[in-house]
Amino acid sequence: MIPKTFKEVIDLGDGRTISIETGKLAKQAHGSVVVQSGNCMLLCTVVSNYKASDVDFLPLTVDYREKFAASGRYPGGFFKREARPSDGEILTMRLVDRVLRPLFPKDYHAETQVMIQLMSHDENVMPDAMAGLAASAAIQLSDFPFECAISEVRVGRVNGELIINPTRAQLEESDIDMVIGASADSVMMVEGEMGEISEEDMVEAIKFAHEAIKEQCAAQMRLAEAFGRKEVREYETEAEDEALEKKIREMAYDKVYAVAKAGSAKQERSKAFEEIKEEIKAAFTEEELEEKGDLISKYYYKAEKAAVRDLTLNEGLRLDGRKTDEIRPIWCEVDYLPSTHGSAIFTRGETQALATVTLGTSREANQIDMPSYEGEETFYLHYNFPPFSTGEARPIRGTSRREVGHGNLAQRALKRMIPEDCPYTVRVVSEVLESNGSSSMATVCSGTMALMDAGVQLKKPVSGIAMGLISEAETGKYAVLSDILGDEDHLGDMDFKVTGTADGITACQMDIKVKGLSYEILVKALKQARDGRLHILKKLTDTIEAPRPDVKPHAPKMVTTVIPNEYIGALIGPGGKVIQELQKATKTTIVINEDPVTEEGIVEILGTDQAGIDAVLAKIDSITFKPEVGSIYEVKVIKILDFGAVVEYMEAPGNEVLLHVSELAWERTDKVTDVVNMGDVFDVKYIGIDPRTKKDKVSRKALLPKPEGYRERPPRNDRNNRGDRKDRSGQRRPQKQSRD
Repeated sequence: MIPKTFKEVIDLGDGRTISIETGKLAKQAHGSVVVQSGNCMLLCTVVSNYKASDVDFLPLTVDYREKFAASGRYPGGFFKREARPSDGEILTMRLVDRVLRPLFPKDYHAETQVMIQLMSHDENVMPDAMAGLAASAAIQLSDFPFECAISEVRVGRVNGELIINPTRAQLEESDIDMVIGASADSVMMVEGEMGEISEEDMVEAIKFAHEAIKEQCAAQMRLAEAFGRKEVREYETEAEDEALEKKIREMAYDKVYAVAKAGSAKQERSKAFEEIKEEIKAAFTEEELEEKGDLISKYYYKAEKAAVRDLTLNEGLRLDGRKTDEIRPIWCEVDYLPSTHGSAIFTRGETQALATVTLGTSREANQIDMPSYEGEETFYLHYNFPPFSTGEARPIRGTSRREVGHGNLAQRALKRMIPEDCPYTVRVVSEVLESNGSSSMATVCSGTMALMDAGVQLKKPVSGIAMGLISEAETGKYAVLSDILGDEDHLGDMDFKVTGTADGITACQMDIKVKGLSYEILVKALKQARDGRLHILKKLTDTIEAPRPDVKPHAPKMVTTVIPNEYIGALIGPGGKVIQELQKATKTTIVINEDPVTEEGIVEILGTDQAGIDAVLAKIDSITFKPEVGSIYEVKVIKILDFGAVVEYMEAPGNEVLLHVSELAWERTDKVTDVVNMGDVFDVKYIGIDPRTKKDKVSRKALLPKPEGYRERPPRNDRNNRGDRKDRSGQRRPQKQSRD
């Protein structure tokens, strides 16, 4: 018997709906829902252990996976089974995690797992836009201590009209692609890319998305009430000691304030803070440290955070001595690495990124093979964050989710500035060499300069800046911080990264930690970010004003040409013989793709030697050469025959044609060598296809003046007509009799 189900439907206002259903699947999970829009179905389950883990943080795992069966496909590769998550899945996990994590109590330490699975795919529905809704809806059906319902939506803008959860086709025409996460009361997360939009347009899109999220949060609450809301579980909370907290604040606050106000460098400041902490711990006995050591550390960091925040709010000063809108010193350099196709260093304060650019053919495109999307990227960016960049020693175990996320943000910041007619596949790699605040924005800046250094004709240079916010609800005081440090990232109420050109925003990533942030403060923060971006942008253009007019001498030159479909096989040759020998002889790389619409062959030629590229182009011209009737061509004699000369078109070596003895001259030619010889070069006229031989016909005599008194010879009888033959006397020859 099918169990009773509970369902809520959300109307998106344009004929589309999203349904949330529970009661049928995965009932042993602490909460489970199926979210459906069109034929797209997500199953989300949540489970949290009842016993706390022995850690001082929330061990939350958000896992999002797309099943290939959902779109009726097999996984690629040798093993026909889904394995490690793709970058696209990791990015969706991060989007959901960033909204959920702050809403669990700070002292809740139970192992918690949120699993979201794409079970059925619809090509007109992008599933990642519903993952946050699915996660929150499942949690609302559980007994987890969780602050409030949230949801996430994607917002696009096509022809000036904002759209909630646009289709992929609509998104290709949109100048906005943002995912917004929020509760009914507050916006909590924004991430996306834009086509150089204004700050006001960005805020308008966020407001539009928030209205849709409010409806989705209300639907979750209705579903939970209908299903039967569970009592929130009891859990072991962290021990508190108000007297101890007060004592440590009194011991630490003033000293921390003084160090913070001194405006020292990162390592010097960290050492001073550590000395204050050790001094405080020394005031306690070993027994007290053993019993309350964790609380002492916790209260010290709480006092440190309060002192640093107060310094900024009260005096407008920051940890490194800067004012709130001041940018750290910047220095840049391009063409640093001699063998790369492009390189640049961007250093801002204690953050440094070295970017490299590699140019290749379409063969090097990044292939994307997900159940919800198949395609390729001809521009992509990879971000590496080694432990030495923060002065740490720790093992490297593959690419982290953070590296995937930061690289994707920088890629989205730059990709709309790559010209549509760029013939190359372009890979940018950012190596973070130092980090103290926003290495992802340093990646955008170094990536911009490296692309320009490589000769990629960027439409406009892009810069990026990380911003912060410190606010005090009781007094209404707040401070927007430009170019935040790593420490300010942790102690602030909002951190957001904004990238753009001189004309508008190209990407953003925003995490808002304070409830009820006003849109007025958000607009102010974005405008302050614009001032910072333009300041940084000038530093970039002072270093390299515009893209280099051409690629570097050692970098490959790319030429693209189009050939008719019927010549693709001739260029490849039997078993690839022609193209392989051509690549070897010219030291080039040749890639042939077929246009899916016109079916023409798109030939990419990549090589460092222009002479080699020219040789390939000449060969292609030779293979695809097709003479025009009435045109005159220069030819060279390459073979002498009894009945004519074989000539080769000079402009298309390898293309031969027979020049018949009768077309050599107006006078009767008894011997071919009386008129032409091996190696002779002269002009001929292309007559067309000879109706008798069905072969190309050319004439030398057609270009010569007729001799005076020349008389046309009467046409010969058709020798193939054997039905009416006569002998030399004019008598008819007897017909041969059949032997039957």
